Amino acid sequence: MSSLSRQQRRAAQKAAAKGRPVASASMSAPSADASIATLFDKAVAAHHAGRLDEAEAAYREIAARQPDHTDALSNLGVLLKATGRLDEAIATYERALAIRPAPMVLNNLSCALMEAGRAVEAVEAVTRAVAGKPDYAEGHYNLGNALRQAGRFDEAKAAYLKAVSLKADFAAPWSNLGDMLKGRNQFTEAVECFVNAIRRQPGLVEAYNNLAETLKDQGRHREARQILEKGLELAPGHAVMRSNYAFCLCYMADIPPEQILREHEAWGRIVAAPLARGSRPFANRPEPQRRLRIGYVSPDFNGHSVSHFFEGVLRQHDRAAVEVFCYSNGQVVDETTERLRRLADHWRVIRKVPDETVARMIEADGIDILVDLAGHTANHRLTVFARRPAPVQATWIGYPNTTGMAAMDYRIVDAVTDPPGSANALCTEKLWRLPDTFLCYRPQPGTPEVAPLPAAVGAPFTFGSFNNLAKVTDHVIATWSEILRRVPGARLLLKAKQFLDGGTRDRVVAAFAAQGIEAGRLVLLGATASPRDHLALYGQVDLALDPFPYNGTTTTCEALWMGVPTVTLLGRTHVARVGATLNLACGLGHLVAPDLAAYVETAVAQAADTAGLAALRARLREQVAASPLCDAPRFTRNLEFAYRGMWQAWCASGQVAATRPAAEAVPA
Repeated sequence: MSSLSRQQRRAAQKAAAKGRPVASASMSAPSADASIATLFDKAVAAHHAGRLDEAEAAYREIAARQPDHTDALSNLGVLLKATGRLDEAIATYERALAIRPAPMVLNNLSCALMEAGRAVEAVEAVTRAVAGKPDYAEGHYNLGNALRQAGRFDEAKAAYLKAVSLKADFAAPWSNLGDMLKGRNQFTEAVECFVNAIRRQPGLVEAYNNLAETLKDQGRHREARQILEKGLELAPGHAVMRSNYAFCLCYMADIPPEQILREHEAWGRIVAAPLARGSRPFANRPEPQRRLRIGYVSPDFNGHSVSHFFEGVLRQHDRAAVEVFCYSNGQVVDETTERLRRLADHWRVIRKVPDETVARMIEADGIDILVDLAGHTANHRLTVFARRPAPVQATWIGYPNTTGMAAMDYRIVDAVTDPPGSANALCTEKLWRLPDTFLCYRPQPGTPEVAPLPAAVGAPFTFGSFNNLAKVTDHVIATWSEILRRVPGARLLLKAKQFLDGGTRDRVVAAFAAQGIEAGRLVLLGATASPRDHLALYGQVDLALDPFPYNGTTTTCEALWMGVPTVTLLGRTHVARVGATLNLACGLGHLVAPDLAAYVETAVAQAADTAGLAALRARLREQVAASPLCDAPRFTRNLEFAYRGMWQAWCASGQVAATRPAAEAVPA
């Protein structure tokens, strides 16, 4: 038996902390050897205490001396699974089951099979468990988990509800059911599930986090903020919840930018700083003009919006100047993923790989500049950056605010989103401003042709926004309602996945009704079958309205490409100035309003000038295509110039080692 690494030991301890119990001695036939019973008790005690090498050795000794000791085999399987040795865990569970098909062991086997991605087998195993013990609440819960992983969602829901019917205070099934429903855009029912989970287990931190995210998705930011604050009282160091709290504040117009900065800094201080490796030299050769190794880290190397702004750069990188490594943390693999993989010089899959292992991988790759493309969005790996595996680290395009961490050296922006002087005090990184704009949009292949202006062919004048509903705050609804009051007969088309949920639709209709806008003037559409269908809907929109303070990015670019200009409000911070940089890059400065009154007046004036809108619509795609926003070669040279400047600054810093540290020397 080999000893456990620190990583494996911590994984097992974390698993125990989440309430994955070690089995008690209840399944095996009594042993004739009292010494084995004593050894088993010592093994269980060592297991609970986190002395995993000692526990593993004892379980293995018991199994060797008494091969039918299913408790020892089951507990050994638990330990092996918790330390990432899934194949061994599965084999050990199967060995125990060959002796006695106990429901608990079948349940544990199903968990290991799920973690190994073998959902069908997991369903079979846990189905046997509940067949043998119909009142086994934990078994029905894991049956729900396995069915969910297998894509059998209605059956998964039934299994979760069966679990809570058997055990009234069982919170986890409610929480997981809520998470499943949220993923299926059933937001109202998901909220009820999370509330049920918290009522049964007030300390279930994940339920607070997921409830807040669901409320945010519905545009209920104040409620989301309150829930996150309660969750953080329970778990101040919860990394994901702290990210989500900082992110949530970005949507709220009444939160001062300085307070939002403080919350990002709190994430850096509480989560990132303890992971820092301290000041140390790097072995990267400090040659200012040599070819650079650039590493990009993202969970969104797929059909996600980030890829619309990354692919052009990846295609245009000067391979004589840079060598490109992509570190993919994505859960979704699709055609875009495969296209990006072929374009990269090196592709690394880091999903489920521990942070310290990823940090060693990056250092072994000799990355000179490591670039984050996610910020505090879902599935980020900022905790890898906290370990500083590369001498220069920067964040770009994935998040509209600071990371708040000392280990991030630069944030790549432009002079519109982050004006010199005032913006510097609102982030922890040094701001590197690109010329033109910090974005480079690559339209999707096969987009529909631009349709005629709807108002010019007899349709009611239609304002539109295809932004995530989380950006449509009460303040935005009040402003858009004022525009509709000023343009009699006009309607507003909103498209967001949240409108697939009836409760969410009703809430939005009621919010507009409170502003005097009847439901008949609203067109609320959910998700479409394909990206092409999504873009084709712009054929029903005359003029787009940008939400605030959180502007659109991809939505604005898509609207422009489909001939639909967007009126935007110039705010104080980056998140509220993205619309301005997009419009200015495309020669549409007249659609950038300096204040709220001007925003309303601009929208009303544009609606009155259908001839002007029709003329702009006819030329807009060509105008955008010729703009800096879509000039990938020009943009990529600007970005590479920035990288070269960052690198030269590091070369002049003197942080250089004589030799590269061995991978084993990287602290966990």
